[in-house]
Amino acid sequence: MCCNSRMVTPADGTRVLDPDGPERRLRAEIERLREEATHQKRLAHRRAEFWTKAHIVLGFPAALLAGTAGAAGLATADARIPAALLALASAGFAAGAGFLRSDVRCRANKRARHAWAALEGRATVKLARERLSAEDLAELLDHRQAALSAYDAEDPQPGSSPALPG
Repeated sequence: MCCNSRMVTPADGTRVLDPDGPERRLRAEIERLREEATHQKRLAHRRAEFWTKAHIVLGFPAALLAGTAGAAGLATADARIPAALLALASAGFAAGAGFLRSDVRCRANKRARHAWAALEGRATVKLARERLSAEDLAELLDHRQAALSAYDAEDPQPGSSPALPG
């Protein structure tokens, strides 16, 4: 009876639009959004792990070298040159950590990971429904935009409540 996915041919040979065509397209778009959210969630997780490691790799040596330089500088007068070199190395690690802002990038990717996971969950719930509407897709697209914005969002200040997507 059906000649393709968009047309239905009744018994008299006339063609009419398949009434389920728009819903099939909505379902396909929501499935695409869910797949994108799954991929982006994994990517944000890997990036958060990377920036956590970068923060440790830069921050720990900076702290360790600063402490060692201070102890060496106070120990004897002969240790002042090595202490100065350790202090310079420490300053370099600290400057690198400050420049890269790995802690901020890590938090941004964690926020994004949570936002993508929320989008993935909402899309899964919508796909479980028998009927879908354009409003369902519009809502998911709003959540997609919120997930994209999560990378740029500022950390909430202490005492303020974070803005949650509706």
